Formats: sequence, structure tokens, C-alpha cells
Amino acid sequence: MGLHLKEGDDDLAENHEINVTPFIDVMLVLLIIFMVAAPLATVDIKVDLPASSAKPAPRPEKPVFLSVKADQRLYLGEEPVTVQALGPTLDARTHNNKDTTIFFQADKGVDYGDLMSVMDALRAAGYLKVGLVGLETAAKK
Repeated sequence: MGLHLKEGDDDLAENHEINVTPFIDVMLVLLIIFMVAAPLATVDIKVDLPASSAKPAPRPEKPVFLSVKADQRLYLGEEPVTVQALGPTLDARTHNNKDTTIFFQADKGVDYGDLMSVMDALRAAGYLKVGLVGLETAAKK
């Protein structure tokens, strides 16, 4: 009784392929986890935002201020303006330069929805550079 072992050439060739099925399974599980966790990360709490203590950026020579008063009146500089006429009035004030930074300030009592409607009007008019103006306070230590 003899046993013959082959030495040398194997009939089995090496397989150089990577099995990607485990990687796909892990990615699908992570996708499901993030899909469930993403809605939980949103904030639905009303916040009274504090004043900023950051150093102010240098002011341009002729800044364009857009203000919303507590009674929802809108002012461009010193003159009153409506949301509908905001685009053409800004074009006249900035000489149709859409890269001009618009400094936007609002009273504390203004509703957030009203602020967003003004921001939407600015975006619709093509003014995407908007600087929010706040009160300066001393830095807390």
C-alpha cells in the first residue's frame, strides 16, 4: 500500500479576486444607520441668539445696509423699500454689481420667517454675499 503525493504542479490555480460581498453588507448597514440617525440630528428648538464677541471684519467704503424693523418695515440704507422692489433698488444702489456684500440687520422681535423671506428675495435678486450684523459684546473669559 503506497501513498503517492504530488509535488510541484497543482491543478488548483490561485484565485486573485477579492470577495466584495462583506464590504457591500457593511456599507448597507452603515447607510441604514445614517438614514435613521440623520433626522434625529436636526434641531427644532426656538433659540434667542446672543450677540457675537468676534472681531468685526473691516467695513467697505460705502456699505449697503438692509434693515428690518420690529414692525416688519424694510429699509435699504435710510430709505424704505418693499420686498418686491428690493432687487431693482439694490441693482440701482450697487450699480448692478452682484458681488457687493449686503449687510443685513434685523430687530430682535422680527419673526424668523420674515427674515427668511427677505433672504430669499436677496437670493432671487442674485445677491449671495450677505453679512449678518449683530451687537458687539466683550469676550467672556
